[in-house]
Amino acid sequence: MFSGSIYKRCKCTEPKLDDSGQPVRDSNGIPKVRELGTRCPELKKQHHGSWYYCVNLPDGPRGERRRPRKGGFLTRAAAQKAAQKLWSEADHGIKVESRETVEQFLRRWLSNRVDLKRKTRCDYADFIERLYTPALGQLTMRELRTRHIQAMFEDIWAYNKIKEANRVQAERAHAACEAARQAWRQAPRPRPPELRQRWDEAKAVLKGARAEPRQDTGPGTQKRILDALSSALKAAVMEKLITENWADEVVIPRYEKPRALVWTEERVTRWRETGERPSSVMVWTPELTGQFLDAAAGHRMYVMWHLQVFRGPRRGEAAGLTWAEVDMTKGTANIVQQLVSDTSHKLFEETPKSRSGRRTIALDSATHELLKAWREVQKAKRVEWEAKHREDPEKYGPYVDSGYVFTQDNGTPWHPDNVSKVFDRLLRRLDMPPIRLHDLRHCAASLSLAAGLSMKAIQALLGHATFTLTADTYSSLMPQFEKEAADAPVALVPRAQVLPQSEGAAPSASNVKVEMTLISGSGAAGRKRTAA
Repeated sequence: MFSGSIYKRCKCTEPKLDDSGQPVRDSNGIPKVRELGTRCPELKKQHHGSWYYCVNLPDGPRGERRRPRKGGFLTRAAAQKAAQKLWSEADHGIKVESRETVEQFLRRWLSNRVDLKRKTRCDYADFIERLYTPALGQLTMRELRTRHIQAMFEDIWAYNKIKEANRVQAERAHAACEAARQAWRQAPRPRPPELRQRWDEAKAVLKGARAEPRQDTGPGTQKRILDALSSALKAAVMEKLITENWADEVVIPRYEKPRALVWTEERVTRWRETGERPSSVMVWTPELTGQFLDAAAGHRMYVMWHLQVFRGPRRGEAAGLTWAEVDMTKGTANIVQQLVSDTSHKLFEETPKSRSGRRTIALDSATHELLKAWREVQKAKRVEWEAKHREDPEKYGPYVDSGYVFTQDNGTPWHPDNVSKVFDRLLRRLDMPPIRLHDLRHCAASLSLAAGLSMKAIQALLGHATFTLTADTYSSLMPQFEKEAADAPVALVPRAQVLPQSEGAAPSASNVKVEMTLISGSGAAGRKRTAA
C-alpha cells in the first residue's frame, strides 16, 4: 500500500485579507483572491471539486523530499488507484518525478548514439526536427502514450493526401504547359504574341505547382520513422523513464518489400501503351541491357554504368571508388567505402551498408580495359582543365586531385543523386523501359544467375549481409528459370496419345495440338465419349 494521502479540493476563491481584515489589493487597486482548496464548504457535494493524491516517496540521494501529487480525478477510488500505480512504478525504479520532455530525451538519446553511421544519424536528426518534436516534443516522457504517436502518423497520412492533390495539380499544369508550347510551336509565322504569353503563363503555373510538396511518405519510410522512435523509447524503458515502449502498439500501413520484376516483351508493350510500371523495382533482360550499353557507349558516365551492370556495386560505392583501391595489375577493386549525402545534399564518405559490404570484386575483362582507358582520359582532362585554369582562374577553379575513379572535369567526385538524375534523363531520351540506377545492381545479379553463378557467389559479389536476402530477392528473377521449372514435371509424365518426343524434352507445339484436339472432343476419344 502506498504511503501518502487522498484528499479533495476545488478552485473556488475568497478575498485575500490583511492582518486588519481589509482586502489586499494589487498595484491597480484590484482586490487579490486566494483559492479555498480543501477549506471550501461546498466540497461535501458529490460533483464539486476533484480528488487529489500526494505520495510520500523515499527521500532522494541528497536527502531531498519527494512528494509527487496530482489531481483532477472524479472519484476517491480513481485517485487512490493512480497513487498506488505511481508508488508501484517508483518501487520498480521508474523515475516518476522526471519532467524531461520527449524532445529533450530524443536529443539526448541521439547524442549518446555514438554507434550510428553518419547517414543514419542525419536521418534520425531529421525525424526529430521535422516529425517527433512538432507532434510529441512538448509532452513529458511520463505523459507520452501510444495515442500520441498514432496521432502523429494520422497527420502524416493527412499530409499525404495534400501531396497527392499537389501531384495531380502538377500533372495538369504540365499538360497545360505542353499544350501551350505545342500551340506556339505549330502556329504559322509570324507567331501571335498571345500564344507566347499563354505559354509563359503556363510555365509560371507549372513552376509554382512543382514547388509544392508532392513526394509521399510511403509505407517504407513510415516504418523507418516508427522503428527509429521505437529504438529511442526502448532506451527510455531501460533508463526507467517509462514503463513500456509506447511505439509497439502503433498501427501503420503494412510495408511489403517490392518484388523485382523483369521487363518482358509483354510488360514493355503494356508500358508503352499506358506508361504504367509493373513494379517499382524492374530489371532489364540481357537484350535490353545490351541495347542500353550500346546506346550509352559514348556517355561520360558509361564506364561507371558498365561497372554497375556487370559487377553490381551500389551507386554510392561506385561513386566512392578510389584509384588506390583498384588493382589494375590483378584486375580487382576493393569496395571499402561509399559516398552518401545528408539532408542538405552535402557529400561525405561512409563504410558500406553492412560488414559484408566491404569486399573485393574481380573485374571482368571488358570493365578492366575500360578502366584502363578511362584513367588515361581522366589524366588528359586534368591537363586540359589546368590549362583553362591558368588562362582564366576566375572562371575555372583549380583542379581537385580527389583520387576518385569517376570524377567530373575538375576532379571532384560525382554526387550519387546527380548520377541517378543523368541516368533517368538518358533513359527517357532513349525511350527505354525505365529502371532505377540501383536496378543496374539487380541486372548484375540476374546476368550472374543466367550465367550459372550460385546464390552464394552472387551474395559475395553484391555484399549482402545474409544469404537469405540474396535468395529471396533473386530466386525467381529470370523468366527462363521459371519456364524450365514449369516444364520439368510435364516432361516426366508418359503420355500414350501424345506424339513421340525426345526424352526429357518439353511438349512440342504438335503435341499440344493433339491434346487440344482431345479436349475439344473432335478426336476419336472425343467422338467415343460423345456417342456414349
